[in-house]
Order: sequence, then structure tokens, then C-alpha cells
Amino acid sequence: MHLRYRLVSLLGGAAAVSVAFATYQAISETGTLERELRRQAQVLAESQQKSVEQIIQSGAGQDLQAFTDRFKNQERLAGVAILGVEGKPLAMTSGLQSRTAGASDDIWKAVQTGRNGGEFFPTNSGRLLVVSVPLTNAGSRVGELGVFHDATYIRLTVWRRALESVLQTLLIVGVTLLIVQWSLGKPLRRLTEWLHDLRTGAASANGEFPKEELFQPLTSEVKQLATSLTQARAAAEEEARLRDASLSLWTPERLRVSVQSKLKGNRLFVVSNREPYEHRYQGSSIVWTVPPSGLVTALEPVLRVCDGTWVAQATGDADRKTADDRGRLRVPPDHHQYSLRRVWLSQDEEQGFYVGFANEGIWPLCHMAHARPLFRADDWDYYRNVNRKFAAALLDEIAGEKEPFVLVQDYHFALLPRMIKEKRPDARVAIFWHIP
Repeated sequence: MHLRYRLVSLLGGAAAVSVAFATYQAISETGTLERELRRQAQVLAESQQKSVEQIIQSGAGQDLQAFTDRFKNQERLAGVAILGVEGKPLAMTSGLQSRTAGASDDIWKAVQTGRNGGEFFPTNSGRLLVVSVPLTNAGSRVGELGVFHDATYIRLTVWRRALESVLQTLLIVGVTLLIVQWSLGKPLRRLTEWLHDLRTGAASANGEFPKEELFQPLTSEVKQLATSLTQARAAAEEEARLRDASLSLWTPERLRVSVQSKLKGNRLFVVSNREPYEHRYQGSSIVWTVPPSGLVTALEPVLRVCDGTWVAQATGDADRKTADDRGRLRVPPDHHQYSLRRVWLSQDEEQGFYVGFANEGIWPLCHMAHARPLFRADDWDYYRNVNRKFAAALLDEIAGEKEPFVLVQDYHFALLPRMIKEKRPDARVAIFWHIP
């Protein structure tokens, strides 16, 4: 769906939710205000009950009209009416009769029957609340006192507030959508124009990218895409130049074709003590680095072009944080092209396997140095156990692979090829020692 339609749908959804909530709130508030008005009307009627009964007892009927006119022109009070025992009006506030015009006869029946709690009636001038209390004289019922309140304001006030709430919500949503469209549209248009120029060769890989944090994941991926496109274009140009000059030099593309033809669709697995990437904590963040090593320089291009797997010892203090529960992650961290499987060694294992047997035993022996080789039984045990640990990790990685190619690096893993062949006779295993 087009973004504009989605924004309009969002506006419509917000309007529907706002209307539904405002309606619910209006109904709830209407009930609350009506109950409060009933309570006030009941209190007023009961407070005037004794005064009217005293006037009736005194026989001064002319005072009843004066009493009812006291309630004329009061805010939200339409007036009061005094009915006799037969239901005939004895006196009522001037103008009250006209304000009850349009109401059914039930409005006077409600006064006559003296229903507590009151009732609302529609009239030509709005809604009236009628509350009545009985009038007695010497224990006998002599009539009713009816109090009439103008309740029109309740619905007008409540629904005006509801409408204001809906309009306010729509205004906020509308302004928000405009801001979102302006904030997102401009950077996206700029990014789209840059990608178009990059595709047509009119821009470099280092363009002007959106600086907003929201766009950082997209910016990161676009930068990698631009880098890959630039590299691919440069590789194609270099390949064309070499072909034109009849030169036979290695390029990444030639390496990819050569490796894939030799592997014949099988995957390459490399095992070494040193890992090609390590992660370390730097303050509260994690950074990755490439350890200085000719091994990484030599082997990584091969693994990149064949999507291989590198099994190595974890050496960074944040390595566990950046790998999954089996020690796996995709590398390079900024442009995934092959897999790294990390193996964790304890301090004792590293001391016995690496420092002890490998570097204090095998290395001086192979170099015929004047430093005498040191071979300790404990170091030998650690060396075998670490080779088994790496063998287990590698066997886990090649499970399900048909005739995998395994390249074992250096004298640290002299036992590893045999361990692999015992479990996977179909694996093609090579070992290379970086010493004379």
C-alpha cells in the first residue's frame, strides 16, 4: 500500500478510535451529571417541603404563588409547581407552563405520583428534570411539590466537550502525520536520488546520508550495498583491463571462480588458533577488531568468496556477547560473507596447550633453536584435550556436509586431522604448518 494511503488510514483509524472513546466518555459523563442533578433537585425539593406545608396549613393560598415565583429566573431551575390532592395546580412559577409545552401528560403525572429520584422529559424548549415530594397536613396528604430543572445543558456541554476532544485528537494526529511525512519523506527522497546516481555511476559510495537515528540501520545497509556495488564495478573494470592487456593476475572475482571450481560446490572449513575477528568492550559499547596476522590476510579472501566457516579460539572479552549459544556469528561484522565458530578455552587449557606444549615444545624443536624444547606430561594432556575440543566443534560444523574440505592451520593442531578422519572419512583434510 502506498505510504500516503497508509497515513490516511492511520488518520481514519485515529478518528474512529477518538470518536468511539469520546462517545463512551460522553455517555458516562452524561449519566454522572444526571445523577448529580437528580441529587441536587431532590435536596432542593425536600428543603422547601416544610415551608410549603406551613403555607397550606395557614390557609394563605395567595402566598403559594408568591412562594413559587421566588424560583423564577434562576440558573438551570425552570421553576416549581404545587399541586392539590386531585392533581390540579394550586400555584406554579410564572412561565413554567410555557416551558413544559410539548411534553406529554406524563410530566404532571410524575409530579402527582411523587416519584423519588425524578424523571427527564423532552419539551419544546429542551429537557426538563422533574422531582416531586409529597405535601401533608395533620398526617394527611394534601398535594405535591414539584421541582423542575432545565437539563438541556447536560447533553450540550457533554457532547460539545466530546466534539472538542475528537477535533483536538484529529488535529494532533494530522500535525503528527505532516511532521512524520516531512521528516521521513525528505531524507528518503535524498537517499533515493543518491542511490539512483550511484547506480548510474554519477555518485560515489560516500554520499550524504540521513543523520537521524531512525535511519541508522538503513544507512548502514545502504553503505554496505554501495561499497559492494563500487567494489563489483571496480572488479569488473579491472578484469576487463587485465583481459585487454592479456595479464594473468589474481582479482577477487578470479579467486572466487577458481575456488568454486576446485571445491566443486563443497564448503571450505578452516581451523586455526587465532580468530579473524574479536570483540571487546570499550566503555559501555562493544567494538570489533582484526588481530594483526598474516594468516587472516592470506585465508580470509578465500573464505569470503566461498562462504566458508572459520573455527578458532575466542580471545575477545565480548566474544560471547556477540555470538550465539553455540559460538557462531557471521563475519565480517559490517558485511557478512562467511561464518566464524568460536571455541572457548580456560586459562589452564590455553597455558598448557598453547604456551606449554606448542610454543615451548614443538616450536623450538622444529626450529632447532638453542632454546631446549620442554615437554611436560600435563601440557601434553592439555594439548590432546584442546585438539579434541576443536575436533568436536569442527565435526558439529561439517555435520550434514558432503565431502567437506578442511584446512588445519599450524602445529597447534597436529592431532586434529586424524581425529577428523576417524569420524568423517569422506572429509578432505589438509594441514599447513607456518614453520620450517
